[in-house]
Amino acid sequence: MAGRKKKKLWMIPVCAAVIAVAAGGILVWNTIRQDETSQTAAETGGTSSSADVVWNGKEYNYNDHLSNFLFMGVDNREKEATAIGQANAGQADAIYLVSWDRVEAEATVISIPRDTMTRIQVYGPGGQDLGTVEDHISLSYAYGDGGYESCELTKDAVSDLFYGLPVQGYCSINMDGIPVLTQSVGTVTVTVPNDSLENIDPQYQEGAQVTLTPEMTETFVRYRDITVSQSAISRMERQEEYIRAFGEAATERFSTDPGFVTELYTALEPYMVTNIGTDQFLDIMEGISSGNTNEGWTVPGEGSEGEMYDEYHVDDDALYQKIIETFYREA
Repeated sequence: MAGRKKKKLWMIPVCAAVIAVAAGGILVWNTIRQDETSQTAAETGGTSSSADVVWNGKEYNYNDHLSNFLFMGVDNREKEATAIGQANAGQADAIYLVSWDRVEAEATVISIPRDTMTRIQVYGPGGQDLGTVEDHISLSYAYGDGGYESCELTKDAVSDLFYGLPVQGYCSINMDGIPVLTQSVGTVTVTVPNDSLENIDPQYQEGAQVTLTPEMTETFVRYRDITVSQSAISRMERQEEYIRAFGEAATERFSTDPGFVTELYTALEPYMVTNIGTDQFLDIMEGISSGNTNEGWTVPGEGSEGEMYDEYHVDDDALYQKIIETFYREA
């Protein structure tokens, strides 16, 4: 977008650190939910158009230079081998969508709150398909097999949340992989974004600079006080700060050691599930290593306390506007 703030790209580490270190065929997003299509047609008086989307009286086409990759952090310590429908594969506690413009060499990182309420696919204990229900997007992973099927279920939930957006690749990493990220660069220095950790360690005062060792990293990116409403949002802010800081450290490491990406991929492999091969990963990283990153954003919405758990309800109009800005170009 014109005038959008940019900063040096830290995409090499982002694709590892956003917890889910992803390129397949490029699809054009020509399908929008039927009710939205009807609405936009009505707004233009029902006239026909060759544009993919009509929004607020303007026509837009999907930017087919984009490749979109989903990254997930899973709240278990091993690659969980289970059966579809057992709902014990772990949850996707950290969910990030990275959209890479292959022509402009630009990337956008989108944060998806784990308590986002949306349609997810569910299964019974025997694996029977029970259709879709509205629930926390983090639970979409749980209904899978703890491997590729879990990733596919979360990918489908994210795609549906984003009105059918194509997602070309995915990767999940479990908790044991978190310290590996910091270990790959030695230490990571963060600026603490909020006071959500101060009650367990005074050094984590808001605004303080803390140098994380591998042993400290899991606490920083994973801990939350479940007795505090919307603590997952505060945790997500810490995760975003870790991504930024790790990115700086990893980019510096890559500038002097191009083999760093291969080493990082190999080190994370025991802890991750991905449909991205090593060669694809390297091609993506090398292709965007000299590019820029657009200013990231969080799925717009508002948190609330549900009957049992926190919930995050999406502002559909605001999300649709962000989708148009990020993934479309005016026709």
